[in-house]
Amino acid sequence: MQHYLRPGTLSLGALPPLALYVHLPWCLKKCPYCDFNSHELQRGSSGAAVLDEALQQRYIDALMADLEAALPLVWGRRVHSVFIGGGTPSLFTPERIDTLIAGLRARLPLEAGAEITLEANPGTFERERFRAYRAAGVTRLSIGVQSFDDTALQRIGRVHDAAMARAAVEEAREAFETFNLDLMYALPGQTLAQLAQELDTALGYAPPHLSIYHLTVEPNTAFANRPPEHLPDDDLASDMLDLITERTAAVGLERYEVSAFAKNGHRCAHNLNYWQFGDYLGIGAGAHGKLSFPHRVLRQVRWREPQLYMQHALAGRAVSNEHEVARRDLPFEFMMNALRLREGFELARYTERTGLPLSSISSALQQAQDRGLLEPVPTADAPTGAPALAAAMRPTARGFDFLSDLQALFLAEPVRGG
Repeated sequence: MQHYLRPGTLSLGALPPLALYVHLPWCLKKCPYCDFNSHELQRGSSGAAVLDEALQQRYIDALMADLEAALPLVWGRRVHSVFIGGGTPSLFTPERIDTLIAGLRARLPLEAGAEITLEANPGTFERERFRAYRAAGVTRLSIGVQSFDDTALQRIGRVHDAAMARAAVEEAREAFETFNLDLMYALPGQTLAQLAQELDTALGYAPPHLSIYHLTVEPNTAFANRPPEHLPDDDLASDMLDLITERTAAVGLERYEVSAFAKNGHRCAHNLNYWQFGDYLGIGAGAHGKLSFPHRVLRQVRWREPQLYMQHALAGRAVSNEHEVARRDLPFEFMMNALRLREGFELARYTERTGLPLSSISSALQQAQDRGLLEPVPTADAPTGAPALAAAMRPTARGFDFLSDLQALFLAEPVRGG
């Protein structure tokens, strides 16, 4: 710990909020578009893919060993949210999820009412399972529906069908006060009318939170080797996004982040912490983490392959590599997250979270404004008609549409001052 507390070139006035990410890496089947660290389950003699109880418990034991080894790095800091992602975490039984959450609570000071999210897929859905997750301590469910159309689901390689998706969402509505639906658009062969029908179905369930993602062909995926045919072109994809923003706004879902829409009081606290450049401890196979200290920002990665991760974690060596974020990289890392938010960011938060002076981004901020990509946020008490006071900055509508161009202005910005 003394190694991380030694003097350095940064000066953080306060440590940011801390969240916990827990990675459960197994899936029934690897989706052809997925570039996450997910691992397809081996099928038994019956042909069924089952995550047996002994493996579930061994993995949880490894998670607890991983966490205990990391505790000195976050000692005394309260955890504001927990996100259990994957993979497909709902392959773990409610009893094992109860064991996991109890183990986290025994080792970490969770805030009262901390948001605890579990990712679930309809392909692992069974009656009463979601209620059992709620009883185990999960407060928020995120369901990977992706589509309510059987043909579309087949084209993107999902293991569930539309009937499973509807049943899972109905169960989630009954078991949870807040939940999220994941949908994808610009799917192979998808038309604007078909997307409208998808939105009719999804919004008919009145989800408190909706995450909508453009299907992209990522490197090192099955789709990268064999791209799907008839993907919508850029113009059609743009029309689809316009339809999404129009339809979600009409039912009271605010687009508060590039891909996230929420009703009042239902924003995802865990993801907001990422976008506001908060800290997060990541445990589990391939998990990434970001931890701040008074004079440095540290990034860590755990061993990626599940069996190798369990072996190393149980021996107290879960971290495969770590590095300090260089001063020159911090502006881009901050902006890569903060500029995803519709409301933008407070200038004071940039200094607080990076330990750098505003002079380190002054040139890029000016360029962004000159190009019409960024604008100052007027203070609430500014007189009508008075010039905007630059206490905060946010992307313009054009900046939101050309977010990559906006973020790139902060890439490897030379650090000056301080």
